[in-house]
Amino acid sequence: MNSFGKIFRVSIFGESHGNSVGIVIDGVPAGLSLKIEDFLDDLNRRRSGAKGTTPRKEADLPKLLSGVFNDFTTGAPLNIVFENTNTRSGDYTKLREIPRPGHADFVATKKFGGYEDYRGGGHFSGRLTLALVAAGVVAKKLIQPVYIEATLIEAGGMKNIEDAINKAVEEKESIGGIVECIAANIPLGLGEPFFDSVESVLGHMVFSIPAIKGLEFGLGFAAAKMKGSVHNDNIVSLDGKTETNNAGGINGGITNGNELIFRVAVKPTSSTSKKQHTINIKTGRMDDLEIEGRHDTCIALRVPVVLEAATAIVMADLMIQEQRIPRIIKKVISDQ
Repeated sequence: MNSFGKIFRVSIFGESHGNSVGIVIDGVPAGLSLKIEDFLDDLNRRRSGAKGTTPRKEADLPKLLSGVFNDFTTGAPLNIVFENTNTRSGDYTKLREIPRPGHADFVATKKFGGYEDYRGGGHFSGRLTLALVAAGVVAKKLIQPVYIEATLIEAGGMKNIEDAINKAVEEKESIGGIVECIAANIPLGLGEPFFDSVESVLGHMVFSIPAIKGLEFGLGFAAAKMKGSVHNDNIVSLDGKTETNNAGGINGGITNGNELIFRVAVKPTSSTSKKQHTINIKTGRMDDLEIEGRHDTCIALRVPVVLEAATAIVMADLMIQEQRIPRIIKKVISDQ
């Protein structure tokens, strides 16, 4: 449900307009240096404020409630919390009667019988990706020298991201995008056949990010148009390095020693300024919906750092399972 991972296990909680959002991370090795300052760069990358992002601004400063002592992890569950302070819940009252097309509003109220916190999307909100980014910071420190970088390579069907955003803002529309993620220095041999293949586990985590609607590894769907002799990656060294990397660094569900490469499709945000004609669940009749509130024109702008975090969480769990990350990072307590 709201937990993921076998050993490096994360449990996410909170709502967009509730008191807080956060994450509990179990299985963090003891002795990892961890300070508030470690989180700031990635949290700032996810922060709103740039053109095309929501005007809602939060401090987004993490509180480390447990699992850290004297700036080192203790081996106990790590609890990270972020307070919500800048909310305008009244903007969402109308959505109780007219749920947003394309959003979780309708299915959430049906699934939870109207008891769900609907404000700002509640537990379905992209606000909770803040917690994923925080867990990703911890995971990134654990998996070094593995390095992960994600980049927005297309928005609104355009390669020129700035032009795409300007056009969408001018049209008062929302747009999606494509984000590419590359992970380097991945150990050979991570993953298991079938149900715990690297693609399966990454797919499970990646699709937990709100607005992700597609995923492809390596050449992805383009491989369906190729011949095997062209798509195959010739192995050129005993460490698994290949001449090409059409498979995206995975064979048989297992990392092959090359860079892990995949892309995700991010849909347009459901909250658009355009008038929409949709069902009123109170009256049972079609009605006009004009959405108020503060929303992203292109949520894909803030996805790269979230995708990096999701990838790092998966890599940390897989590497701990392979005993490539020790249970104690280093000795931090001397005998008294």
